[in-house]
Amino acid sequence: MAPLTRSRSNDEGISPTFVADYYAQRAGAGLIISEATNISPQAVGYAFTPGIWNEAQVEAWRPIVQAVHDAGGLIFLQLWHTGRISHPDLHGGELPVAPSAIKPQGQAFTKEGMKDHATPRALETEEVAAIVDDYRRAAANAKAAGFDGVEVHSANNYLLEQFVRDSTNQRNDRYGGSIENRLRFPLDAIDAVVDVWGADRVGVRLSPATTQPGETPLDSQVMETYGTYVDELSKRGLLYIHDIEGVTQQTRDAPDGVDFAALRKRFDGAYIANNQYTLDLAEQVLEAGDADLFSMGRPFIANPDLVDRLRIGAPLAEAPKEYWYGGGSVGYSDWPTVGASR
Repeated sequence: MAPLTRSRSNDEGISPTFVADYYAQRAGAGLIISEATNISPQAVGYAFTPGIWNEAQVEAWRPIVQAVHDAGGLIFLQLWHTGRISHPDLHGGELPVAPSAIKPQGQAFTKEGMKDHATPRALETEEVAAIVDDYRRAAANAKAAGFDGVEVHSANNYLLEQFVRDSTNQRNDRYGGSIENRLRFPLDAIDAVVDVWGADRVGVRLSPATTQPGETPLDSQVMETYGTYVDELSKRGLLYIHDIEGVTQQTRDAPDGVDFAALRKRFDGAYIANNQYTLDLAEQVLEAGDADLFSMGRPFIANPDLVDRLRIGAPLAEAPKEYWYGGGSVGYSDWPTVGASR
């Protein structure tokens, strides 16, 4: 099950009790990657999203993880820092942070609704190490909450990917310029997480083809940049890379020159393929040897028993978009399984 932001948490980043039902109902996925979870207050980019930076949040996650385990599933926590994809309203009026002061297109989801993104504040060189420590602390908190591992979110133009790409990283210090420098902070963050968990319990989410939040191209040498990144991840012996093949919610098409199969071959661990997969497409890609595992996201919203439905060829329910983000248990943890009535 791919990570799905559902915005059901409160202002303190704590999930309600019915979130345990939601995840346990979907334990048939085998491995669940949790919704993206903020590593610090600075990391928040969307209203009503959960956190993992304090003890109260850890305590809230424990029964959720236990419910998944009791249902026979495994669950990894996705660690998230949104960087510039945020809004001052989510930070007490302070600007979001980013590698460079470049305003993103689009709007942020705040408690008052959608608002235009602001021009972020460029991080000072000496501030970056503190964010690495935030990743380390969040990883330790995830372990304390009982998760089976963690996934580092380095995709969809959030903070780590903002450092990776040369269009959003225009720094002239040790974190900018060359590919080696642009990868320094993301790799330091990943190394901090590995220090806590060990490489065999850590995955990384990537999106080489994404154009979010609207700009294109986001990197001038995509395959050189991401090939180097994947090489470094492979050297670390990570459990998997989780690749968004195309643009989330938009298309599986990729810009010319982006070769997902080539990236998969450069990585020695497992390759999880993601984005608009159907059972037929997954079987074709698996037979071709171009992926080891597949993640699905939106089909799990209205189909808690998605794997069983795919297995027996049952029809899939569709969730209206009004249920995707925000709200309570309705349209979240009340979807029926095959043969049940709602």
